[in-house]
Amino acid sequence: MAKCHGYALPAAIVALITGLSAALYVSVAHGDGAPAGGPAAGRAPRGSAAPASTGTWVGAWATAPAAAEPGTAAVGMAGRSVRNVVHAGVAGTSARITLSNLYGRSPLTVTHASLAVAARPGTAAAAAGTMRRLTFSGAATVVVPAGGQVISDAVRVAVPRGGDVLVTTYSPTPSGPVTYHPAARQISYLARGDRTEDVTGTPYTEPTRYWRYLTALDVLSNEADGTVVAFGDSITDGVASTTGANRRWPDVLSGRLRAAAAAGRDVPRYSVVNEGISGNRVLADGPARPTGDSRRPAEGSGRPADNPSGLGRFRRDVLERANAKVVVIDLGVNDILRHPGAGDPAGITDGLRTLVRQAHARGLKAVGATLMPFRGHRGYTDAREAVRQQVNAEIRSGRVFDAVVDFDAALRDPYDPRRLRAPYDCGDHLHPSDLGYRRMGEFLDLAVLKGAVRAEL
Repeated sequence: MAKCHGYALPAAIVALITGLSAALYVSVAHGDGAPAGGPAAGRAPRGSAAPASTGTWVGAWATAPAAAEPGTAAVGMAGRSVRNVVHAGVAGTSARITLSNLYGRSPLTVTHASLAVAARPGTAAAAAGTMRRLTFSGAATVVVPAGGQVISDAVRVAVPRGGDVLVTTYSPTPSGPVTYHPAARQISYLARGDRTEDVTGTPYTEPTRYWRYLTALDVLSNEADGTVVAFGDSITDGVASTTGANRRWPDVLSGRLRAAAAAGRDVPRYSVVNEGISGNRVLADGPARPTGDSRRPAEGSGRPADNPSGLGRFRRDVLERANAKVVVIDLGVNDILRHPGAGDPAGITDGLRTLVRQAHARGLKAVGATLMPFRGHRGYTDAREAVRQQVNAEIRSGRVFDAVVDFDAALRDPYDPRRLRAPYDCGDHLHPSDLGYRRMGEFLDLAVLKGAVRAEL
C-alpha cells in the first residue's frame, strides 16, 4: 500500500571473535527463519539467565522482518549500536528477544546485546536499575546465520505494561543487507561504537524510523495466558497513525483486552502483537519500501524477496509467536490494488482459507476481517471495487474464517459505501486516521477471541 503522505575492532580481534562464535549457533533458524526447537510452547529457554518465577511466555511486542534495508549491502550496521524502541503491551517479570538476519547474505555477529526499560517515552535513556546484558545459551556473543534468527536467554526484569523497552545490539563486522521493518511508526536510535549498555542515551544522536534485526519481545507474564497475532498489511502496520503514540488498531485492541480483564469481564487473558507489513499480499511477494522504491532482489542474489507473501510468512510470523492462540487476519486489499487488472476474488479467498487451515493445524482460532473501501484512492476502479465486494461477501458467508470482524461496515461512509467515512480517513482514501484505527480496535467483539480450535495431528 502507498503511504499517506563506528568504531571497528582490529582485524585480529574480529577474526578471533568470529572464530570463537562459530560454535554459538544456538536457538538458530535456517531457511525461512524458523527457530530450531522454537519458543512456541511457552517454556522458558535454557540458559543461566532463565527465570525462577512463574507465569506464561507470551508476546509483548513483535514485528515482521519486511525487507532488506536499502544502502546496507556493503557494511550493514557494523561499528554502530542499534537501539530499537518497542512498546510492551503486557507486563512481565522476565524477557527474551528474537533477532533476525533473514535478509543478510553473510552471518551477523552480535558481540553485545542489552535490554532495558526506557526512562520515559521518546527517549534512548534507560530507567534506573533496568539495564540487562543479554546472552545466548550463556554467551554474550552470538552468530545469526544468513537467513536465520536466534532467541536470547531470558533475563529477569520488570517490564511494565504500556512501557517502552530498549533493545540494543552491536556488531563489529559487516553483514549486510540489514533485515528491517520500515513502517515502524516509532522512533528508535543509533550510536557510533559499542554503546550497548549506555543508560544515559546521550551517545544516541541519530534518530531513525526503522526497526532493525529485532522481531520479537516475549515476557513471562502473570496477566496473560496467550497471544493474539494481528496479521495484515499497512492497515495493520498502522501507516498514517501518529508516530510514537501507539494508535494502531492492534494497540487499541490490546488496551481493551487489558481493561476488560481488569474489570472482571469474561474475556480471554491475551496479549496482542502486530505482524503487519505495508504492501503485503496474500498470494504474492511485493515491495515493502515506504518511499515507493519497488526494487526487487536481483536474480541469483540468494536472499528472499522483499515483503514475503502472507502465505510465505505465516508460519514464522504467526504460528511461531510465543503461545499464539488466535490470529486476526486483515489481508487482501493489496491483492486487488496491485493486480494489473482487478484481482481474482476466488484466488484471494482460497489463499485466506489456506492460512486458516495452517492456523487450525496448530490449534489457532482464525478471525477474518472484511476489506475496507478505497474509492478516491489513486488505485480505485469500479472493477476493483467489484472484486472487493465479492471477497467481502465470501468472508461474511462464514465459509472462510471461524469468526468475522466487519471493518468494512465499521468505517465505510453510509452515503457512499465505496469510500471511508471522512473522519476515519487519513486523507489518502485508503488508510485510516487515528480515529479510524481506534474505531477498528473498538469494533472487534472481544467475545470472538474466546474458544479454541483442536490442533490437527
